[in-house]
Amino acid sequence: PPQVRRNTPDAEGAESVVTDANFAGDPKEAGEQDFVIVSLKAHGLVAAVDQVAALLGPKTALVTAMNGVPYWYFHKHGGAQDGTRLELVDPGGVLWTKLGPERAIGCVVYPAANILAPGVIEHTYSNRFTLGEPDGAKSERVAALSELMIKAGLKAPIRPRIRDDMWVKLWGNLCFNPLSALTGATLDIVTGDPGTRHVARTMMLEAQDVGEKLGVKFGIDVDKRIEGAKQVGAHKTSMLQDLEAKKPMEIDALLGAVVEMGELVGTAMPACRMVLALVRQRARVAGVYGGARASASPLPVCTWCHLSTRPIWVHGHMQCEHCKINIAPCCDGDECYVPEARAESVAAP
Repeated sequence: PPQVRRNTPDAEGAESVVTDANFAGDPKEAGEQDFVIVSLKAHGLVAAVDQVAALLGPKTALVTAMNGVPYWYFHKHGGAQDGTRLELVDPGGVLWTKLGPERAIGCVVYPAANILAPGVIEHTYSNRFTLGEPDGAKSERVAALSELMIKAGLKAPIRPRIRDDMWVKLWGNLCFNPLSALTGATLDIVTGDPGTRHVARTMMLEAQDVGEKLGVKFGIDVDKRIEGAKQVGAHKTSMLQDLEAKKPMEIDALLGAVVEMGELVGTAMPACRMVLALVRQRARVAGVYGGARASASPLPVCTWCHLSTRPIWVHGHMQCEHCKINIAPCCDGDECYVPEARAESVAAP
């Protein structure tokens, strides 16, 4: 059975709790479920989409207990972007098609936890999971889920504007996570140092402009949000932890998708774009860039524009079909010929 390790409220020591649970090596063995709660990293859902789909029945609800922008964000959103699919979190619309946006129940996750070993989880603080339907309705299914979670000892309030709650958390994640990964600094340093605090604040104001253009209401101002993060103390963000553990970093769901949303509403976002380029390169150099596209497509992913690409040959150079930048080992301007790369590009579907 899994072991859940958590801190006691009076902080006098750690309380160890062992819980029995039913397990299945193959999702097909478990069969159709009433609720499927997905707590994977955003890029992991694309890779696991077929396994998740095996758990779904006609009335199964899919609870996205994940950080960042969810694949269903624009489902029943209203306005000009209603029904838009975000390429950086749902490449090719695979999640929209195979899982369906109509199944989704939004969930904002507040607990902090760490995987110490397979089946051994260290829970640090919070037991709050905010729930909400994409259209704001207090449906029977979200009410039933909230009731089940409350009976289990969790806090599970239902919100009529779940995207507003998502943005409050996303607002901090989109800047504090990449800045901590780039600098190696904990949250208190990122928010306390005048330089990195200014960068974070600038990114947050750019993102706020995007959110407000999409109808989001921010219930707290930017400086109070930063101060709230500072109070957390010497905490390593999840992105920094993933980098140090050499695990795929959750870059596109936390920041890349917000920049993609900025393009939809005409917001330039220069600071966010700059930090996004830097943290992507940091992740690529470390071999931990966890882009969703890499999980979804058999085609190579361009390291410059991050789109799945069928390489093309121009004047002897293999280029990305989208951004037209050379993606093969190059020759500094001379005639370039890489037989293996040319063969792969010809054979690409």
